Parts: sequence; structure tokens; C-alpha cells
Amino acid sequence: MAYTAIDDPSAHFITNIFTGNGATGQTITTGFQPDLVWVRNRAEASGGSIYNSTVGHTLFLQSSNANGDASDSADDFTAFISTGFTVDNDSNLTNSDGVAMVSWSWKANGGSRTTNAEDGDNPAGGYQANTTAGFSIVDYVGTGGAGTKAHGLGAIPEVVIIKNRDRSAQWAVYHKDIGATKFLELSTTAAEGTDAMFNDTAPTSTVFSVGGSSNTTNADGENLMAYCFKAIQGYSKFGFYTGNGDADGTFVYTGFKPAWVMWKRTDGGTNMWQIMDTTRNTYNVMDKYLQANATNAEADYDFVDFLSNGFKHRHTSSHSNGDGETYVYMAFAEQPFVTSGGVPCTAR
Repeated sequence: MAYTAIDDPSAHFITNIFTGNGATGQTITTGFQPDLVWVRNRAEASGGSIYNSTVGHTLFLQSSNANGDASDSADDFTAFISTGFTVDNDSNLTNSDGVAMVSWSWKANGGSRTTNAEDGDNPAGGYQANTTAGFSIVDYVGTGGAGTKAHGLGAIPEVVIIKNRDRSAQWAVYHKDIGATKFLELSTTAAEGTDAMFNDTAPTSTVFSVGGSSNTTNADGENLMAYCFKAIQGYSKFGFYTGNGDADGTFVYTGFKPAWVMWKRTDGGTNMWQIMDTTRNTYNVMDKYLQANATNAEADYDFVDFLSNGFKHRHTSSHSNGDGETYVYMAFAEQPFVTSGGVPCTAR
């Protein structure tokens, strides 16, 4: 049975749902200071917004497009606080009046950043890492030459998501199950591509690699951001599965009861990044999903069960369970299958 050092996953990752209240502002309580917050409008077409505590609340990115940093001049997201974050303004990004919203929050290091020397002549970058939960936020300035960036995890990251903040460039995704010679794009439905943007080199316990000719991951003199994830037993898992094209679909073992899962088909160019969580879906079979790569409002279509030790597809859609098709996923726990004290997880 899977034991874990994290008995309460919500101390490191949490989903919140709330109703926007317009210009009066409100506080969203996560129970910790979040360092990465991804806010989505559930009812209206919106690209959502991704904020992190390294850059601060005045700038954000959107996973649904290739754009660089956007200015939060309207104070849609007003602060990271010790117990959550605050939103203001009648914005369809973060606080649309009377509209259902969702946020996903991860804890790194409370905004405290370690500076590290980079290769080349550009200014030093840095990272803030939560080694307990296997998550770090890395900021760096591209050099235009192949090199490495310290991630601070003390273990090999299994997923690295990079975005150029200064120009229009797709989100680059390294996933251990497609390897460092290939990539996916968080902002598109494209199949896996082949490129040297990760310098054809897998991450190590200290650094990840970036290619010399890639504007996506290492443009000379430009600001970039990377989110690095390492699986932690009972808390997170990053893997792959093969669909079976049947309503009695593929079961994926995680070793915990999932709270949040995002998956993407790797071998087809028409399939979305689907996100499902137990806060928006309170019982099985689950059907409410959002797309990382699109501005679409929440929709009901693909069906999945979140179980005490993994998730199981209940639909034949090629987006999630095509026969013989391969998918990669990221998953975070609601509860470990077995706690550090030997207490088993209950099913939904």
C-alpha cells in the first residue's frame, strides 16, 4: 500500500470555487499562501489567468494563448496573502459579478526566492521551491545558447512547463513519458512535436536543460518562467495511459484519491487539455471539465470516476479514452490511499 509524507494534500494544493461579486472584491481562502494561482471563469468564455508570487499580482499569463505577460492594471487580482488571495473588479477573468469561478492554487515557498547564477552573460535567475510537495517556480533570463537552469527540487522533475513572458510563444511542456526530444504545447491541441527546446536532455536532480536556438525556452535576453513538478507518493503523480475506446474505460492508478487531474492525448492534433476536479464535481460519474488550451466555459461531456486510488474513464471519446491512443496526465491528491499512520482512504 502507498504510504506518504503528506497526509493533508490541501496544505500544498487546493481547488476553490466561488461566486464573483464584482467591484467590491473578496478574499479566497486556501489555508496557505499560494504561490501559483490559476483562476478560471466557469460560466463565461474567458482565458482565465495565471499568477505567481515571484512575478507578483500585477502581471499574469493565460494558458489559452501564446501571449506574453499581460498587465493586471485593473486590479483583477489584488494580493497574495498568508491564507489565500484577493480579487477585485468586475472582471470575467477573476471576479465576474454573480458568476461561478474556480481557482487552483499551489504552494511553493511563500514568495521567498533563491538566486542562482545562470550561464552566459545575462542576469541571474532564481527559484522558489517546495521540496516536500515537489513543486518549484523558476524565473530566468534566456541566453540564446544551450544551457541549464537550477530548479531547487533536489529530485528529478517529471514535468516542466515553460513560458516566455516577453513575446508571443507557445507554452512548452516537458513530460517524462514523452522524453526530452519532444514537447507538448499547453496552449494548443497539437500532438507531441520534436524539437531541441529542452536540448534533448532530461532534467537532473539539480537542473533542467534548455536549447540554444529556442525562443520558446531560451530567447536571448528575454524573461522566462518555468513550473517544475516531481511526483510525491500519495500526493501527486505524472504519468501516461492508453485508452481502450470503451465506456468501461481505462483505470489509471495514482496511489491516492485524486482532487485534480489534467490529461492530454499525445498522438493526435485535435484533442484538448482537459481538467477535472472533485470540488466542481462532487460525485461520480464526473462530467464537468475545463480546457487549459481554450477560452470555453465549463462543459459537460467526458465522464470519469475519481476513486480511492486513481481514476477510471467512463466514456469512449478520443479526447480521453480513444482505443489504443496514448495520453499523459498530471494528478494531485485529495487524500492519500493510505496515510503515514496507516489509515486507508475512503472511496467517493
